Amino acid sequence: MGRREPSAWEAVPPSQEVSKPWKRRAYVGKGKAVSENEGNGPGFATLSDLETSAQPKVIPPVWGYIQSGAGAERTVRANREAFDRRELASRAFRDVRKIDLSTHLLGTDVEAPFYISPMAYQGLVHPEGEKATARAAARAGVLLALGTLSSCSLEEVAQASGQGPRWFQLYVQDDPEKTRRLLQRAEKAGYRAMIVTVDVAVLGARDQQASSGLAMSGPIPLGNGPEFVAPPRGPEGKGAHFTIPDHGPVTEEVLERVRGMTSLPLVVKGILTPEDARTAVRHGAKAVIVSNHGGRQLDGAPAALDVLPSIVSAVGDRAEVYMDSGIRRGSDVLMALAMGAKGVGLGRPVLWSLAAGGEVGVGHLLTLLKRELANVMALTGSRSVSDLDPSMVGVR
Repeated sequence: MGRREPSAWEAVPPSQEVSKPWKRRAYVGKGKAVSENEGNGPGFATLSDLETSAQPKVIPPVWGYIQSGAGAERTVRANREAFDRRELASRAFRDVRKIDLSTHLLGTDVEAPFYISPMAYQGLVHPEGEKATARAAARAGVLLALGTLSSCSLEEVAQASGQGPRWFQLYVQDDPEKTRRLLQRAEKAGYRAMIVTVDVAVLGARDQQASSGLAMSGPIPLGNGPEFVAPPRGPEGKGAHFTIPDHGPVTEEVLERVRGMTSLPLVVKGILTPEDARTAVRHGAKAVIVSNHGGRQLDGAPAALDVLPSIVSAVGDRAEVYMDSGIRRGSDVLMALAMGAKGVGLGRPVLWSLAAGGEVGVGHLLTLLKRELANVMALTGSRSVSDLDPSMVGVR
């Protein structure tokens, strides 16, 4: 890892024009660096102390952005409660001297059945941003999903990732040609699948983020270029009538059009109902991701884990099913896999580990998760992920 460049981390007022090197700056207010991490270690020892170790390394506005959920954050809490009210079956008399975590996701061989979910603006928590995350993921043999709203360009992240497995997450753009250009760049840079996020017709109303003072209306630049846009911030209008910009809703027609722009296999993210899962598969999805966006979109939406079995049943063998939202530990990963997920996405813990220790922090997180997953697999009598099944999960 290179030494941090303080001059590249001077924060600028949200209203100020952006000048390069913009992708290495923090756009959150005047006079404070986003990350206070100066050490070379991971910044935390265990999964239990990861979140509390990360918080002091991040200024309050950015911490509020990371932690925020939609509305009263009922869905954020529901995600964790779904895991807490379930239990795992402890099994004896099994030969678990050798445990294999490896699997394949859409034909891509990986060393663990979890992957790094697409998350925006990682440069807000560490100057290396997604490049640090990519290097750690590649070294661990873990799939990286890079988001459209990355601080680093998809080409920079591909270079940092090397031969590491990687997919590209797409927010449909306000001009079809912009969408096409992004996908062409992703193909050329060696991304092996396209994830289309469909649960962000507008961004959720995130009170904690708004109260923390992060000026999301300001120019937080995108590594992929200033011409690309984020999803709409909310409905526009007054009185009884509101409108949403055209690029917000991903209709069936939009999904079909986007699928025709690339040869990359289609993965659809943001599925919470069997009906939507069947629609995605009907339009060519090779995989669906059961996700409520970590509780950041519709407050009151069900926990992803609770609806996972119904979506697995609806899809059958026509597509792979993945799941994210609420994953914190190896035991959470095992529970989701046992309930039918083929792969499990990591969200906030990756940002916490990036803030705590940069590339080393993310690498330590992935190592701890692998070890804990192997631990709980041994204690449940499982030698490989193919041994996991719903009988291992009960309700308290």
